[in-house]
Order: sequence, then C-alpha cells, then structure tokens
Amino acid sequence: MSEFKEVVDMEKIKKMKNTALPTVKRMSAIVGIILVAIIGWFLATFNVNETDQAVVVRFGEVQKIVISEKTPEIEHQIEQHSRLSNVKIIEGKGLQFKIPFIDTVETYSDRLLTYDTRPRQVTTLDKKRVELDNYAQWVITNPALFRVTMRTEVNANTRLDDMIYSNLNSEIGRTNMTQLISDIDHVEEMLGSVIERTNIGLAEYGMEVVDVRIRQTDLPEQNLENIYNRMRTERDRIANRYLSEGEEEAQKIRSNADREARIIEAEAYETAEILRGQGDAEATQIYAEVYNQDPEFYEFFRSLQAYREALANDTTIVIPSDSEFAKYLFGNEN
Repeated sequence: MSEFKEVVDMEKIKKMKNTALPTVKRMSAIVGIILVAIIGWFLATFNVNETDQAVVVRFGEVQKIVISEKTPEIEHQIEQHSRLSNVKIIEGKGLQFKIPFIDTVETYSDRLLTYDTRPRQVTTLDKKRVELDNYAQWVITNPALFRVTMRTEVNANTRLDDMIYSNLNSEIGRTNMTQLISDIDHVEEMLGSVIERTNIGLAEYGMEVVDVRIRQTDLPEQNLENIYNRMRTERDRIANRYLSEGEEEAQKIRSNADREARIIEAEAYETAEILRGQGDAEATQIYAEVYNQDPEFYEFFRSLQAYREALANDTTIVIPSDSEFAKYLFGNEN
C-alpha cells in the first residue's frame, strides 16, 4: 500500500511540473516584452524642458527642431539654407519621438545667455586710450541654424566677441572721452547702434543680441602715472601761485604797515616838537616872570641846574676858583 501511494504522489508531482512550466515561460516572455517595450520607449523618446530647445540629428544632418514658437523668420531661414531645407519644425516642448540608435538629440538653452570678456583698450575720437569692460546678453533664436554654423556656445561667444568689439570700437572711435564717461543718453544711443549692427551679422548664425552694456571705463595702467604726474604738477603750480600771491599780499601789508608806522612816527614827532616848543615857550615865560620878580634867586636856581647837569656821574672838572660858574659852588658870591 505504501509503495502504491508513493507512485501516485510521484505521478501528481510530474503532472504539476508539466502544468507550471508553460506558465513560467509565459510570465518570463511577458516580462521580457515589457522590458523591451520600456527600453524601446526610452530609446525612441526624449523630453524637452521648458528652458531648452532641441535639435534631432541623423547621420550628421539636422532632421527636426523642437522650439517654443514657430515664427515666419525661422521658417524662412530654414527654407533658404541649403542644409536645412527638409528640417521639420515642432512647436511646443515636452515628450518627442526619434529613431533609436540612429537619431541623436542635442539641446541648447532657450534662456538669455551672457557673453563676458576681459577689459580691452579702445581709442576715442579725441585720441584718448581707455580700457573698456563690457558684456552682452544673447539668445539662440534658431537652433537648427545655430547647430550647423556655431555648434557650441564657446564658438558663439568667440564670434560675438569679434563682432561686438568691432562695432563697439567703431562707435567709440566717433565719440569723445567726455561723452563716453558722462553723457548717458549718447552712450545708450551708441550701444543701441552696436546691438542693431551686430544682429545684422548674427542673423545667419541663428543668434540675436538682446542687450550690450559697458560695465566699467578706466584709463590704461600706463597712462595713470602720467595723469597723476600731471595732476601733481598742476597742484604744485597752483600751490606756487598761491604762495606767490600770498607773499605779494604779505609784502603789500608789510609796506602799508611800515608806511603807516612812519606816518604815525612823523605825526608823533611833529606833535612832540610842538608840545616841546610850547613847553619851552611856557618855561621861558615862567623863567622870565621869575627873573623879573627875583633876579638873584633866578640866577642861583639856574646855577644849581647847571651844576646838576655838569657834575652828574662823578664828573671831574677843572675851573678857576674865581670863575662865574664856580661862584655858588665855592661860595664866592662877591
């Protein structure tokens, strides 16, 4: 009995294996198909972001472009170009299709791009050398045309550098230094002309300059020292002029002060002489009145005054004892 059961069980297991094997194969096939479909989907589709635009290339030739808006200008440019006459224009971003392994997708920015360069020297109308630091903002207007002419943004910036510098240098060559630095309206008009002339040349490359700006305008380094020297010379000249004018003014003041001092001294001397004369006259009058009142006392007073003046500072005099001068000195009154 036990042997019979084992045989039956083995038969059941064989039947179950024979039944499950086709099911597993079907599941594997379904999974394989799904995987192939997913891989094929990813290989046959691509997504274009809102900030990008795409070019589909097949064997080196542009097949179609995906852009935000199809304009008559873009259509005309594509129709006129020998390598782009069969290009298909797809308007609108999002999911797109391509042929796997044959088509390649190249994306370009749909936003404003910035071109910047190092400061360079330019010459103004009045022959002044200045260092100009400028930049520009530009966009790719036709990715198909851009792809067959420029290929990369690096090449585009190089082309922009040549064209903008050439046009800007030409405009500055018709502008004076003072206008370039201080006349904002003239500079705006000048930059507008640069943008217009540059875009005429860029039309064949699928590019457009939106704005050009001058960031900074400086004098060349080798000219700065000369300017500083001229400034120092000018300041020294002005300082020397002020010193000269100050010395001249000081001399005038001193001359006027000396003249006024001499006038004051002369007037004072004149007043002193007048007063001295008046004093002498009054003294003479007083002496005369005293003499008239007492001649002997007057003579005695005058002799004392003479002694005081003659015998001052221990003065030694030799006179005869009977002289008139010594009458009161030695008591010879007779």
